[in-house]
Amino acid sequence: MSWKLRRVRQCAKCPWKVSTNPHDIPGGYSEELHQALVRTIAEPGSLDSRGHVMACHEHPPGEEAHCVGWLMNQIGPGNNIPLRLQVMSCENIEAVMLEGPQHERFEDTLPKGDAAVG
Repeated sequence: MSWKLRRVRQCAKCPWKVSTNPHDIPGGYSEELHQALVRTIAEPGSLDSRGHVMACHEHPPGEEAHCVGWLMNQIGPGNNIPLRLQVMSCENIEAVMLEGPQHERFEDTLPKGDAAVG
């Protein structure tokens, strides 16, 4: 069964962008909630699906969309094999657009000076 992403363009303040200061994310920022998103990061190369998805902060509850930065990290350098298999049936994955340099690891998305997570 095919499906489509709700969002294909990375938002202006995506934490996966190297240029983003997480404290500038609109709507308030919580370091505690950000750090808890580590549960969305797959063990690279594992076939075990965590089943957690990082949602874009620009979408309200009930209208969630994948975080484009997270998605592209996980199907790329994050080597999330279950997610790679899932996006094979995504009708608009080819339309996804990232903007600028991206972080390679989740830990790098956290504000500078925070202790390593995981």
